[in-house]
Amino acid sequence: MQINEKKIKIINENVPKEMLKLVSIVKEKYPDNEKLVRMFEKGLVNTYQTTINKDDNGETFIITGDIPAMWNRDSVAQVRPLLLVANESEEIKNILRGIIQIHKKQIMIDPYANAFNRTPGSVGDHCDDLTHMDPMVWERKYEIDSLCYPIQLAYFYWKVTGDTTIFDTQFNQMVNQIINTFMIEQHHHEKSPYSFRRIADWLLFEEPARLEFESLNNNGKGAPVGYTGMTWSGFRPSDDACKYGYLVPANMFAVVILGYLEEIYGEFYNNNEQLKVITKLKNEINNGIETYGIIDHPDYGKMYAYEVDGLGKTHLMDDANVPSLLSACYLGYCGVNDEVYQNTRRFILSKDNPYFYEGKVAKGVGSPHTPPEYIWHIALAIQGMTTESLEEKQEIMDTFLKSDAGTDLMHEGFHVDNPDNFTRPWFSWANSMFAEFVLNTIDMKVIDEVKK
Repeated sequence: MQINEKKIKIINENVPKEMLKLVSIVKEKYPDNEKLVRMFEKGLVNTYQTTINKDDNGETFIITGDIPAMWNRDSVAQVRPLLLVANESEEIKNILRGIIQIHKKQIMIDPYANAFNRTPGSVGDHCDDLTHMDPMVWERKYEIDSLCYPIQLAYFYWKVTGDTTIFDTQFNQMVNQIINTFMIEQHHHEKSPYSFRRIADWLLFEEPARLEFESLNNNGKGAPVGYTGMTWSGFRPSDDACKYGYLVPANMFAVVILGYLEEIYGEFYNNNEQLKVITKLKNEINNGIETYGIIDHPDYGKMYAYEVDGLGKTHLMDDANVPSLLSACYLGYCGVNDEVYQNTRRFILSKDNPYFYEGKVAKGVGSPHTPPEYIWHIALAIQGMTTESLEEKQEIMDTFLKSDAGTDLMHEGFHVDNPDNFTRPWFSWANSMFAEFVLNTIDMKVIDEVKK
């Protein structure tokens, strides 16, 4: 079957030709899969046309989709596929550079915030949260990954484009803020100023089951923890509260980006003392993961826990959002064939993971953030990009093609028996993850571009 060009055509005005080049490559690689090409094109272009706002001051503000705020995490994941053609397009370079610039400003405003407003004063639905809210902050749920993703983007951008202008005084100030926050949160209950409680009537009357995930217990400080070397996180990348304070996959991500900072500071900043601090922190967090984050499971052997408290408690699960345990090798923490990772992967993709679901149409990892029996397109993409099995990749591709609910776009979660039941019709992170997965299947990998 040949592709019907009229059927897959969408509005591509003002889209950089380098993006459309990616579409052409996918068309060439999948000449007989009309729906796949249509979904790839629509997802990639939708992100560019509906979420990216280029301001006159050179900054790029990216909304997550159906929420008009910018998440540090989502804003990086949404543009990762563009890194594959960034060196060919000045416009795309400007977009990426603008995101890096706004991250510098946002993190200096509040390193504990996970999402920001475009202009001051519009605090959205969260103005009653019991925490310190700056007018530029949309939500203040502290998540380690909110400080990791901006470093990942800056490092990847540098490696792909060779542009070193991003490593300026403001970048150094941002890094100091991040390092200081990570170090404070190694001793959360002793040193941290951060607390968070959410009191909202809609939670009580509409979704009482969400209460435990929207607020931190212990008067907003979270459950007790002991020192491990890891850095504490209040919330997961799902924006759900952690059960225990040391979120292992987020600490893995912290180790990775601290390694990036070692390289950046060794190359561009004449500050050996700061470099020593970065290396020391990286080693402390990594030792904490190895000492407290690995458990000996009776069925799976040595594997990673999702959360621990440093006092003997562990939480065995995985969540669809990234960083996840499933994404450990995608993030660069370990190799895909690492024994502990593979043991963990077998657990994650089994019924022993309380958020792994299997139904009539699909199977995969979901999240307590969405209803039971809902799996996430983001988790499917991660599963597909962290396997060497062509059969598993094809199975995941087939699942994508039959779970878009006729929209040609990805969603947050969908029901394993009926993909027409889904959450978030406009969720750019999921669209970009699908696009990255498709490119991954034809050996166009972001990390390979970074390593060139």
